[in-house]
Amino acid sequence: MYDVSLPSKKTLYQIQAERIHRLEQLANEEFQTTTSIIPWFIMTSEHTQEQTEKYLHTNNYFGLNPNNIILFEQHLLPALDFQGKILLDDKYKLTKAADGNGGLYRALTTNKILNEMEKRHIKYIHVYCVDNILVRLGDPVFIGFCIEKNADCAAKVVKKAFANEAVGVICKVRDRYQVVEYSEISEKTSQRKKSDNSDELLFNAGNICNHFFTLDFLHDVCKNHDDELQYHIAKKKIPSIGKDGKRIDKPTEINGIKLEKFVFDVFPFSKTFAVWEVCREDEFSPLKNGTGSKDTAETCRKDLMLQHIRYLKQAGAILQETNENSCEISPLVSYSGENLEFVKGQSLKFPIIMNTSTNSS
Repeated sequence: MYDVSLPSKKTLYQIQAERIHRLEQLANEEFQTTTSIIPWFIMTSEHTQEQTEKYLHTNNYFGLNPNNIILFEQHLLPALDFQGKILLDDKYKLTKAADGNGGLYRALTTNKILNEMEKRHIKYIHVYCVDNILVRLGDPVFIGFCIEKNADCAAKVVKKAFANEAVGVICKVRDRYQVVEYSEISEKTSQRKKSDNSDELLFNAGNICNHFFTLDFLHDVCKNHDDELQYHIAKKKIPSIGKDGKRIDKPTEINGIKLEKFVFDVFPFSKTFAVWEVCREDEFSPLKNGTGSKDTAETCRKDLMLQHIRYLKQAGAILQETNENSCEISPLVSYSGENLEFVKGQSLKFPIIMNTSTNSS
């Protein structure tokens, strides 16, 4: 729901909903039908469920059929201090936090989501992290690749920006694929090259939390392997009751531990795993931090606008460059650069805001 200050004021949810809408339209055009549906399953938590429901309803689900948007809650776990004692949110209330994106599998089971997917005859599932402004929901190229490879589980990756980038990498460990966190890779190992004559890193497949699963694979994981997933320790600044009995709403220092599972920890259970490398500038720009750091609203906005400028140039538009090249193309116009033939040969002046396939301003 976060507004990254685009000219349109669209939030991440609206951008994603409109990408689904456009992809359904493309499928209808390709197969000459009007019945293409891409169900959108959104995992929330106790803290975000009501707010998300209200936001979608207030905005008329951004043109999507509300029957095809299914919200379900992940579970919460108590937060701990460094002595293993449970933190209190109030005098008689435990401090609880979501159990990580790997809590997906338990949530799928307890909310009977896999049963719902079966009823809808869904075979393939695209799982992504909501904070990535460039994510291509239901990417038909990625899904088609996975189906062609007969993969039961797959991951999109990007090349690491540099050897010590704080991103997990996909590796083969004891004949099984898994994500190895950057903190678990030594300096020497992270610097290794593919060969003596290559500048490319050996461990270069950066994980971006963008995955493909078959429904059968998810059934197997949820039924047979969820209990095998280990909890990871996340040291955080956690609002809670202090030792003096007073609530600390904004801790200045890390004061506790959250227990989290990771969505990618199921990779070793895959029988046919696949990896699809994509261009970072086209598909990965996460919103993680506040102003003044990396992966902020500012970097998300900039990356999306640069992508849209590339789309226009590839379509043959003539752009009059300025110091502030503000450019936004609605996902309802173009999912990934298609449908922009009408700009060929046109001289366009910034700022450019394109809401339909016939106008720009």
